[in-house]
Formats: sequence, structure tokens, C-alpha cells
Amino acid sequence: MIDHPILRTLAHRDYGLYTLGNGVSLIGMWVQRVAIGWLTWELTHSATWLGAVAFADLFPSVLIGLIGGVAADRLDRTLVILTCQTISMGLAVLLGVLTLTGHVSVEMVAAMTFANGMVVGFNQPSRLALAPRLVPRERISTAVAINSMVFNTARFIGPAVAGLVIIWADLGWAFIVNAATYLCLLVALAHIRSRNPSIGRDDGVPRARRGLFADIAEGMRYAARDPGLGPILLLHLVTAISVRAVVELLPGFADRVFGGGADTLAIMTSVTGAGAIAGGWLLAGRRSEGGLVPIVLGASVVVSLSMLAVALSGSLWIAFAALGFYGASMVAAGVGTQTIVQLAVTPEMRGRVLSLHGVIFRGGPAIGALVMGAAGDVVGLRPPVVVGCAVSMAVLAVIWMRRHAISAAVDGDA
Repeated sequence: MIDHPILRTLAHRDYGLYTLGNGVSLIGMWVQRVAIGWLTWELTHSATWLGAVAFADLFPSVLIGLIGGVAADRLDRTLVILTCQTISMGLAVLLGVLTLTGHVSVEMVAAMTFANGMVVGFNQPSRLALAPRLVPRERISTAVAINSMVFNTARFIGPAVAGLVIIWADLGWAFIVNAATYLCLLVALAHIRSRNPSIGRDDGVPRARRGLFADIAEGMRYAARDPGLGPILLLHLVTAISVRAVVELLPGFADRVFGGGADTLAIMTSVTGAGAIAGGWLLAGRRSEGGLVPIVLGASVVVSLSMLAVALSGSLWIAFAALGFYGASMVAAGVGTQTIVQLAVTPEMRGRVLSLHGVIFRGGPAIGALVMGAAGDVVGLRPPVVVGCAVSMAVLAVIWMRRHAISAAVDGDA
């Protein structure tokens, strides 16, 4: 057991400290995400507003994520993360105070969610690009899987905490809890930076002097022309829009489809997280960096089929089971995709290509949630989900026929 890849990776002091602080912070983030979804539903009982608030949370990454990628390649990543986390903490406090004093409105929720989404979108490329500086190259695949496990452990714990806070205290306290958790990551990053001031930079990587938009365009061309990265990122985009967006509409499913409340929403989100933890654990234990393309493609199939089961099921228990499979396969596809990017990209392009990954990860569900939410108010929540799953499966079929060429390109780059 001592030789398990997870333990060897966590033994790197800076990465272990970062993982601890990040884990606590992510629990707070999931507390707030569940609270925002339920607050929006309480204020409006509208699937359109659920989609709009999810859009406000996720779409800003499309607007600013690529700029954040340039910043990750040019600036000290730890300083970028510290600054962004501090701003998000302040926004959480403000939203909590407004909710507790009864002065909150759905428009305020959307506006503050958008502001925080801009901060997170700028911050995400630096967070993704920091991992290779905290562990050696041979540990990158495991580090990405651990990050996903931590994220989804938080997805499991955070909604449970949110449910308890909402039921036993007041919805506004969920935002205050989130604000408090930011301190853990801030302390961890400050300590890491004090021990190694250069940890946030790829030292020795030559950088030509270009303008902001030239740097962004260079990163997009690099990803699009790569015979392995291009198709994998395309699949990531389609799945994010057509299937992953459904998670943002779970408050509506919990109430309108399954007749539950905040406790049902918390369970639905938590079982998704539990499945995701299992998927992350399996990938973290892999000892080879190759063979990721079949894993990504196979997991993407399960993602679509499991979400289709949620949409078509009339049983809450079947939906719970399907969400567990969804969580596991979603992580397998997501970790595989990010690992492919981390290993295949050159150091001087890492921040920008990872920013494309981040833009898709957050912007895709934003677009999908907005469209599905609006359609859900017209035709019900189930039909848009069925259509999304069908679109995802059709694109998967096309990419599956090219899997051998994609695998050869990806494994060759890695």
C-alpha cells in the first residue's frame, strides 16, 4: 500500500499541502453552488432562471478564460490564485449578508454569480497549470486524478453540509460557510510561496514578446492543429454542452420531476459526487500514462447513457443509481482529457491550452443549461435532456471511428 501512486504523489510536501487547502475550499464552493441553486428556485420556481444563473456562473469563463490562460503563462500562478480567492471570499460574504438580511433578489444573485464566475474563469488556468510545478512529470497523471477526487469528494460533502445548513439554520449561512473555507487555501498557498517563491512559474521557458490576442490565437491554433488534442477537446465541448449541463438543472429535477425538496437535491448531488470519487480513485491508481483515449471515449458513452436514464426514469432510486454511474464516468472522461492535455502540451503553451479546457469545462455547461432551462419551461425538463444525450452519442460515434489515429497522436506526444 505504501507504493500506491496516490500516496507517492501526496508525499510531495507542496502538493500535499495544496491538496488539503484546496479540498476544504472546494467543499465551501459546493455548499455555495447548492445554496445558490436552491435560493434561485425559492425566489422564482423557474427552470429558465435556474439556467440563467448557471449561465451567469459558468459562461464568464468563455469571456475571460483565455485571458486567464495568457496570465498563467506570463505571471506567477500562486499570486494569481491568491488574489482571485480573496475576491471570491469577499463576494461570498456579501451574498451571505444580503440573504440573511432579506435584501437579496434573483437579479442580485445572478449579478454576483456572474462576478464570481469572472474571477473563477480568470483563476482556473493558473490552478490547472500549477500542478506540474508541484509534482514531477511521472506523477502528473496521478495528481490530476487526485485533484478530481478532491473536487468530487467536495461534491459529495458540500451538498450534505449545504442541506444541513439550509434545513437547520438559514440559507444565507451557507454563503458565510463558503467564505470561511477560502482561508484554508489562502494559507496553504501563502506557505508554499514563502518556501519556494518561483513555484508559480515555468522557469527557463522562452517567451517571445507578443500581444495578448496573438498569444490567445497561438494557443487556439496549437490545440486545433494537434491531431490528438483537437478531437479530444471537441468531444469535451460537445459533452459539456449537451450532457454535463443537466447537472445545473438538478434543482428543477428534484422538485418538478421527482417531487422532492432541498434534501432530495442534496442527495442527488452527493451521489453524483460519490460516483465521481470512485471514478477518480480508479484512474489515480493507474501506473501507465498511455491508453487514455479509449478510457475517455468509453466513459463519455456511459456519461450520456446514465444521464438519459435520469431523464427517462420515473423512479427516484433509479435516478440516484444513474447519477452515481454518471459521476464515475464523468470523472473518468474529465481526468483522462485533462491528463492528455497536461502530458501532450509543451510548457510554454500549457496555460493557454489548459485555459481552453477550462473554458469548455465551465462555458459548455453554461450554454447548455441556458438553452435546456429555457426549453424545460416550455416542454418540460425531460425532452431537452434526451435530445442532448442523442447529440452527444452521435458525435461520439464519429470520433470513435478515428480512435486509433487519435490514440497514436496522443501517446506519441506524451
